[in-house]
Amino acid sequence: QVQLVESGGGAVQAGGSLTLSCIVSGFTIDRQCMGWFRQAPGKEREGVASIDGDGSTKYADSVKGRFTISKDNAKNTLLLQMNSLNVEDTATYYCAIGGELCGTDLEAWGQGTLVTVSS
Repeated sequence: QVQLVESGGGAVQAGGSLTLSCIVSGFTIDRQCMGWFRQAPGKEREGVASIDGDGSTKYADSVKGRFTISKDNAKNTLLLQMNSLNVEDTATYYCAIGGELCGTDLEAWGQGTLVTVSS
């Protein structure tokens, strides 16, 4: 059974940083496209970042230059380093297998971790 468990969310002031982690079990991430998406209340889901099996990355324009996606294949863990956070980044963040920036359907995702950025 595939499980994705996110952690690392929290409350931070604008300009601050957070690192999100996603531990994946029941599925080996090294050769698959993995991603992060977010959803804020009343807004549509937004793909944030993706990382392919070869390590190539894609980012939404809204986070480019501020967020960095990476993965630790040995730990089967996906990471999202978020810098220079602003209030528009407030959302629940989910890690996923596949997704918008991977150009595939979402195959599985976690329960999400909430990020709240205050001004």
